[in-house]
Amino acid sequence: MRWTFPRILASGSLIVLVFVCLLWEAVLAPIRPGGSLLLLKALPLLLPLRGVLAGRVYTYQWAPLLVLVYFCEGVVRAWSERDDSRALAQAEIALALVFFVSALMFVAASRKRRQ
Repeated sequence: MRWTFPRILASGSLIVLVFVCLLWEAVLAPIRPGGSLLLLKALPLLLPLRGVLAGRVYTYQWAPLLVLVYFCEGVVRAWSERDDSRALAQAEIALALVFFVSALMFVAASRKRRQ
């Protein structure tokens, strides 16, 4: 399957979301000094990564549901935290939304191609 704009956007936003989650909890604004096991929250994002990069429509259908968890976490932490954590939470919200919308656009475009 060829690389379309929604596929590039979804792949890029998912990869950046993984790195934001890792850096947030390990270096930039960890809950405890020196980091915590909360950085393991990035592991579920690795599950759809291979399918997203390969352009598998099925992965694009279920992965947005997984990313909604990160959107919710970002909303809660943007509301409750300050300074760096608030900015990182807002970045998490934006990346989750970009992935969600671009994945839905990819699925819609693939359905049109099939018809």
